[in-house]
Amino acid sequence: MGGMIVDKDRIEGPVKEGAGKVEEAWGHATKDPEAEAKGESRQVEGKVQEGWGRTKDTVRDVAHDVTHEEDVDED
Repeated sequence: MGGMIVDKDRIEGPVKEGAGKVEEAWGHATKDPEAEAKGESRQVEGKVQEGWGRTKDTVRDVAHDVTHEEDVDED
């Protein structure tokens, strides 16, 4: 495999989390509890999305290792 492949959820999750932090801060600064709550929710969604991406990467890597195990054992 030439280079590290990262699932798109591992990229999009932290971006969503960062946007949530900004939205939460904006809600706090403008005394808008709804915007604050939406920002907190978006942060959680981003963390979950990143975790899901990590899980998919792990499954892909394990599957690759299992399917290519005989290549290593042939030495």
